[in-house]
Amino acid sequence: MVTKLINSNKLKWGVVGLGRFTEKTFLPSIQHLRKSKVISVCSHNLNRAKSIATNFGIPNFFDNYDEFLKTDLDAVYIASKNSDHYEQAIKAAQAGKHIFCEKPLALNSKQAEEMVTTAEKNNVLFAVNYVHNFHPLTIKAKELINTLKLGKIVSVQANFNIHFPPDNNFRFVKEKSGGGALRDLGTHTLNLLRYLGGEISDIEGFIDNIVYQSEVEDFASAIVKFQNGGYGYFNVSYNTKKAFNRLEIICHRGSIEIDNLIGRKIIGTKLSIIIDGEAKKSFRKGGNKMLFALKSVQDSFIKNQKPLVSGYDGLVNMKLMEELERKCQLKMK
Repeated sequence: MVTKLINSNKLKWGVVGLGRFTEKTFLPSIQHLRKSKVISVCSHNLNRAKSIATNFGIPNFFDNYDEFLKTDLDAVYIASKNSDHYEQAIKAAQAGKHIFCEKPLALNSKQAEEMVTTAEKNNVLFAVNYVHNFHPLTIKAKELINTLKLGKIVSVQANFNIHFPPDNNFRFVKEKSGGGALRDLGTHTLNLLRYLGGEISDIEGFIDNIVYQSEVEDFASAIVKFQNGGYGYFNVSYNTKKAFNRLEIICHRGSIEIDNLIGRKIIGTKLSIIIDGEAKKSFRKGGNKMLFALKSVQDSFIKNQKPLVSGYDGLVNMKLMEELERKCQLKMK
């Protein structure tokens, strides 16, 4: 595929969706990259767009997405509510802009598939913000698995539990979010399981409201079977005030544990590895996961290379979540 070439020494970004994450995490992070610059922002609220543009020194602001796309952008970061991702990604691809989209990719796999194919047809690159995959210690864990020193994978476990009681956030409106803890947090853990354990052939589990009642679930848990053998586990929730959100990889000859990766922001992450016949080893790496992700995506767009985490990954994860939801609905009948 011949992709859109970047014609300057800086990647010119547009940002649509100016919620708290964009303001507090994305925009402060991208300012650390010499090869990236945000030149336009877009919100349904023009006053919000103007305020963000003023605070971050961004020259252009819009409340009309079509006009926003007409500015001289190389790439668009889509951080709007889930129900807006589909239309915004389609239009960005048709306008020839590379795409960095928040997860989950869309409301359903039909939308997600069209987003991916439209990007391919228009020769633009499509990345998804599964931010944990970009951390150097997650990549280190993948490298350790690939060396085969740990032996065959037995299981991979990822937990992502936070306290997020129902409020007026779009995530609690099913029409806008598609679902609760599974769509919001489970999509991260599924992507980590696939990255570390390989593609998934089957998924079984439960979705429930254990503490909080709303339109969407506050808990989801599943076991998956990897195509190449071994199993994965995850549990995610909105109802937990204190939790150990560890990532564990158990193999025939040894194991890996990563602490302070999932659900933590700028804090030191620790990877520990034990191998039969060897002393325990530990690796530590601090830093901003969003910055790691942006650096990787920036470089892939500038070099016209497939992103580490692509739109295809978002599509596969959407199909797996839909399969789990379908099976859980059948259990309830």
